[in-house]
Amino acid sequence: MTEQPQRASSAILERNGRYLLVRRANPPSADMYAFPGGRAEPGETPAETALRELAEETGIEARNPVLFEAYDLPGKGPEERHFLLSVFTVEADPDSVAVACDDAAGLGWFTREEIFDLPIPESVRDCVEKLATGGHRGNPGFVTATASDLRGS
Repeated sequence: MTEQPQRASSAILERNGRYLLVRRANPPSADMYAFPGGRAEPGETPAETALRELAEETGIEARNPVLFEAYDLPGKGPEERHFLLSVFTVEADPDSVAVACDDAAGLGWFTREEIFDLPIPESVRDCVEKLATGGHRGNPGFVTATASDLRGS
């Protein structure tokens, strides 16, 4: 019997050409930088998950989530979970301050060039590349990736 994929969402917040990333404290993607995000709670929409996770991990209350991209991230082995990841662009007050909270071991605001020098999952790399070229805003399809996307290799 195949286990149902778990829903997860993340939030892309940009300020002055820099993107907010958190350094993950826990698996999957422990010690990697990623957009703030995590698993959905029962009854939550993907957009609600993205906003909640951003607030929990950074203390920033965001608004106006717009679906940017979606990923199908199947696990490689029996111990790895299958995720359906929805990535949203969001807006927040420009004076709100990000603080590493919850399961974020740290955070920072990074340019696209700086992001590519960090340990990041492939989904983050893909989103940043799409952001640089005008990307998939609006109605993305699911991009199939591997579980290594969540781990970074």
